Amino acid sequence: MSESKPEVTTKKQRWDAEFKQNAVRLITDQGYTFKTAAKAVGVSEQTLRTWHAKLAPAPVPCGEHATVSELRDEISRLRKQLHRTELEREI
Repeated sequence: MSESKPEVTTKKQRWDAEFKQNAVRLITDQGYTFKTAAKAVGVSEQTLRTWHAKLAPAPVPCGEHATVSELRDEISRLRKQLHRTELEREI
């Protein structure tokens, strides 16, 4: 007797723009971590990170009266952005 194996289909799931934006808002507006937000909406963490990179609003630059901590955070963010942009340019 031969056992029949169930057929596995790999259908890529599509999410609408509103769903993606709401998932990103969990991170940007409600302070969820990527891991927690991804689990809450049922997608992979990497998928959510991709949506966040495309859909999250750009951070507001520090003003003239920013604290040292705010300036350090902005410098760190800008360095990461520069590094990512340089890598993209090389590719």
